Amino acid sequence: MSSNAYQRLRIFLEREMRQSHIYQPVMIRTLLERGGIAHRRDIAREFLTRDRSQLEYYEQIVREMPGRVLANRGMVERDGQTYRLTVDPAAMTDAERADLIALCDCKVAAYLDARPDPWSHRRKSDGYIPGSLRYDVLKRAGGRCEACGISAEAKALEVDHIVPRNNGGSDDPSNLQALCYTCNAQKRDRDDTNFGAIRRSYDDRDAGCVFCNLPQSRIVAENELATAIRDGFPVTEGHTLVMPRRHVADYFDLHVPERNGIESLLHDQRRQLQEADRSIAGFNVGTNSGGAAGQTIFHVHVHLIPRRVGDVESPRGGVRGVIPARQSY
Repeated sequence: MSSNAYQRLRIFLEREMRQSHIYQPVMIRTLLERGGIAHRRDIAREFLTRDRSQLEYYEQIVREMPGRVLANRGMVERDGQTYRLTVDPAAMTDAERADLIALCDCKVAAYLDARPDPWSHRRKSDGYIPGSLRYDVLKRAGGRCEACGISAEAKALEVDHIVPRNNGGSDDPSNLQALCYTCNAQKRDRDDTNFGAIRRSYDDRDAGCVFCNLPQSRIVAENELATAIRDGFPVTEGHTLVMPRRHVADYFDLHVPERNGIESLLHDQRRQLQEADRSIAGFNVGTNSGGAAGQTIFHVHVHLIPRRVGDVESPRGGVRGVIPARQSY
């Protein structure tokens, strides 16, 4: 006959547990393996062994750092993805092996003790991102790398700071993007070349551009990469413009993170306008790209135009009205 303790856990695992991640079953498994009690760090270690993105990160570290250095020093050999010592541990006594292992432990401890923040290189580039914020960034990206487009099912995704924390970047969602491990690693390696230029371009401003020199009093919302204002010549009440901070003329020249920043403000402003005015029944959203399309201020701006029932005689066709004869169909 099974015990009450067994039945209680079995019922919880099969019927009662609601999972948002792997953490609950992994924690219970760890406690079961350790006789019912475990230190928080031991439980965290079990989470880490199942985090594919972290494992891929340290696989890269193995290849690029100790694996390469130790191979150059003649201490290890690499065969594909496997490493072996160039000396045979089987030729040593148990005491000799134990002495070498203890010496490795001493070297690790001495290094960590001598440095107040030995993992700062990892935190500055990646940093801790709260789970809910990480989820929002990955959801916004549709579960795909925003650089190469690979699915999270094929390769683990990481949340990357567009402007790194150690360069003043914040944890604002507009400064975060989803990258697969490979693209994130390549981005980090190329920060002083291609991506460095892109990062610097976010500071581009034009002294003669009205949208680059907005008075703070006109700004109704903002994030790290975009700004929202009310239109100076509104089509309807609440007509809002959302634009990148960077001076860029054409919507199609925006960086993906800028489009994310604009999209975030569009959603926020839509919600706020609807909450403030229950008569709003719909929206037109659009941008003019080029003089032939009606663009007069050559700094990208997206129009968010609230619509109300009866505000025009026939709204059919919506944005098709840019060519009046083609609006109705």
